[in-house]
Formats: sequence, C-alpha cells, structure tokens
Amino acid sequence: MSFANQVAVITGASSGIGWEVAKVLAAQGCAVGLLARRMDRLEELASDIRAAGGQAATVQADVTQRQETVAAIHRLRDALGPVDLLLANSGIGKPTEIEPMNMGDVDYMIRVNFLGVVYAIEGVLPEMLERKKGHLAAISSLGAYKGLPGESGYCASKAAVHVYMEGLRIQLRTRGIAVTSICPGFIKTPMTDVNTFPMPFLMTADKAAQKIVRALAKRKKVYNFPWRTTVLMKSLRWLPDWLVARIISGYTEHRPPPAG
Repeated sequence: MSFANQVAVITGASSGIGWEVAKVLAAQGCAVGLLARRMDRLEELASDIRAAGGQAATVQADVTQRQETVAAIHRLRDALGPVDLLLANSGIGKPTEIEPMNMGDVDYMIRVNFLGVVYAIEGVLPEMLERKKGHLAAISSLGAYKGLPGESGYCASKAAVHVYMEGLRIQLRTRGIAVTSICPGFIKTPMTDVNTFPMPFLMTADKAAQKIVRALAKRKKVYNFPWRTTVLMKSLRWLPDWLVARIISGYTEHRPPPAG
C-alpha cells in the first residue's frame, strides 16, 4: 500500500528511528505529525520535510504524561486531519544495576518505553474505531524475546510493548485496524552511540527506517530485523542460563560503571 495522502503521527521523532521514518513517509506523500520533548529538533526536521515539498506539523510533549500526550496528538490531528498511522517510537535504554538497584532508571524506562506507547495509542484509537480503519505500530525490540543480564528493565519494558500490541492485534482483528510490533536489533542512534560494548550487526537508522516503512506498508503483524540478530536472540531463549551468562559476559565487561 502507499502512504500518499495519509496522516501519520510519530512519537520520539526528534532523533534516530523516528526522525528517519518521518522523512521516508513524508517523501511518499504522507503528512507527518512529529511529537517529542525537544521542540528545536522537531522544527529542524519539519523544516527539512517542508523544504523537500512534504507536509509536517510539530508538537512538544512528554510521553510519560498521559493527558499531555493525548492532547498533543489531538493537536496534530487538528492540524493534519484524522490519523491513519501511529508509530509509537519513543524509547530509552539504561542498564539495570543491582548493587545498588537503580530503581529510578528502571521506573522511567517502563514509563517511556511501555506507558508512552499506551498513552499514544489512547490518543488515536477511539477515532480509528469510529472510522473503522487505521494502523497502530510500536517499536519494541529483539530484546523483548530474552531477559538479558544487566538489561532486565529494558528487556521487560520492550516485552511489555510486544505483548500489549499482540493482544490489541487479536482484539482489533475484525475492526479494520492493523497492529504491528516492530522489533529491531542494534540501530545506530543517539541511544546506542553511548554504548562501549560490541553491537553485532549494527544498522544505520536510515536503512532501518526504509525497512520499517516497507513492513508497515505490508501491514505485518510482527517485524523482526535484522535476520541474523533475530536468529541469535531467539536462539538464546533455549540455552541454559550458564551458557547465556558466558555469551553475554563480553558485553557486561564492556559496560561502563554505574554513575555516582
């Protein structure tokens, strides 16, 4: 399917995957609503899109705030028209420490990575149900398939997104609304740029965006990529804990120490 003459809302559009997906969709004639906390970055992206002949609107919001997120998405709807596609993309990554436990980081990850998706969906789903059409998509992660040492909070937050989208997909199967869970591996973004450990099969954000938009056009239920990382992560589910710990040990040795 084509995204021409459609309206898409993208959360976390100020960098990384969200930024690049917005550019790809706009190039296909889709009006894009851009939502994030950094308004200067959103305006820069919107300016680039408009200069290339596309249509974009921006709004500032923190996806951890329910009412703020819903209201912001409604403002984008008012500016661009009814939303055909939502890409709930906002996300952060922090290691999970145990000595001491970094509960603040874990709590915030859950709020951004999972509740931020739920709040964004609340902003569009009622009207999609009324119109009997639409597409809900969210960025999960290949980390959703296996709890990894030192990444318990991140993996849990992304697993929550994946399972939530799965349940919605089944619930909405007769209502004209497609639901897609997108599970990338390592993508080169500002979030991964701080990593000091090896990231196998690292992919650029622009290449990832092209793949994501193609998957959305096909209305895939789940899109895992790249395939080699997919095979690796799904294989880890069947290995004993001692072997997983040994495989991941190289990663944990390269992680920076906790702050403070």
